[in-house]
Amino acid sequence: MLFTIASFLIAIAILVAVHEFGHFATAVALRVKVLCFSIGFGPRLVTWQSKRLGTEFAISLLPLGGYVKFLDERDGPVDVADRPFAFNVQPLKVRAAIVAGGPVANFLLAIVLYACVNWVGTMQPSPLLSTPIAGSVAERAGIRGGDLVVAGSSDGQEPVEIQSFEDFRWLLMRSAIDHQDLSLDIADSRGGNRRQIVLPLAALEARDADAALFRKIGILAPLSVARLGVLAPGGAAEEAGLKAGDLVLQVDGTTIVDAAQLRDIIRSAVGPAAIRITQAWRIDRSGTMLTLPVSPRIESAQGARVGRVGAYIGVPPAMVMVRYGGIAGLTRAMTRTWEVSVLSLQMIGKILVGEASLKNLSGPITIADYAGQSASLGAVPFVVFLALISVSLGVLNLLPLPVLDGGHLMYYLWESLTGKPVSESWMEQLQKVGLVVLLMMMSVAVFNDVTRLLG
Repeated sequence: MLFTIASFLIAIAILVAVHEFGHFATAVALRVKVLCFSIGFGPRLVTWQSKRLGTEFAISLLPLGGYVKFLDERDGPVDVADRPFAFNVQPLKVRAAIVAGGPVANFLLAIVLYACVNWVGTMQPSPLLSTPIAGSVAERAGIRGGDLVVAGSSDGQEPVEIQSFEDFRWLLMRSAIDHQDLSLDIADSRGGNRRQIVLPLAALEARDADAALFRKIGILAPLSVARLGVLAPGGAAEEAGLKAGDLVLQVDGTTIVDAAQLRDIIRSAVGPAAIRITQAWRIDRSGTMLTLPVSPRIESAQGARVGRVGAYIGVPPAMVMVRYGGIAGLTRAMTRTWEVSVLSLQMIGKILVGEASLKNLSGPITIADYAGQSASLGAVPFVVFLALISVSLGVLNLLPLPVLDGGHLMYYLWESLTGKPVSESWMEQLQKVGLVVLLMMMSVAVFNDVTRLLG
């Protein structure tokens, strides 16, 4: 728990610091005086003064935000000598640039982080697919366990190379959310016998970008070899003489491609209530071929009778190193930042018009949980998490809500069109409306967090 909290606070502190630094750096570059730059709210823990800029820097107790305070005549009297450096007297384009500086900094941070990950390289699961769920979209389209995804494209777009299962999963999600059919270039596990398959995702009802979506499609995980792990004492596997490390090759003459297929065969081994079905398992035990009779035991799972053997089935998937060169890594980072931004805006739009569920909103509890999980996996997963949240923070702040940066940009758009700023009375009312909307969004997000936690 402490590790999760610490990871969350570090992530938020970094993202807030970068966001506020975007405002600060833009203001300094455009010769607007900054009175205070604070990371966090509440009582100040550390402060120091810049003699050159006249800015007070502070680190405050609550690291869940921050602020940049500009010299502004609306906050109090300003010396005549300092008036040219006040925020409120600046041209519209200068004020707009300073406000946009925060979200832009978040997008730039995401690009840098994604690029670093691309240059360093990461070990990722190979795009070898496990056996799809019976009757699913993927199975009906002709995908089989052991298929290797080479490339894919949505609705006639330029095909993109698929280097890892994560690449494929991302393409699947985007196509499903956009209601676009997905064309795939498929090969066997050795890269031969290539063929084309079309996943009909356009008609798929995709309201939530979650595990249920991938279950509908029928692809949940990369291929995992059907090798036995830990056996439950007294279970059907131990009873049949199976051992940890056995590789299952066939069951009743059916060739076993992966662990998912074997689990389905075991689950479906259900006869009359008083009769256990016996299967002939062909196994490879350290190079020795054996055939053993295995009788799965019948258990109840979610109101259904299923077969169980009392053994962990499967091993970690095959991994590949995914690494890009200088220009390719940077280009891919920019593309991923753009894609995540567009997808985030699309999901917000779909939520507003009822095409996507409010369950897609996540709050601080879920973010903290993901921060802890990613940090526990190592530096690279945590950096990827930071990049994703940085994009989300940039998109959120550009929403046209008066309490956010996007709201101020909305005011400036009105000023550019009408030639006069929004009146104080209108601004006050819009601030209240924006605050209510933001609080409602936060309430829904926290409710979703608690529901996921209790579920």
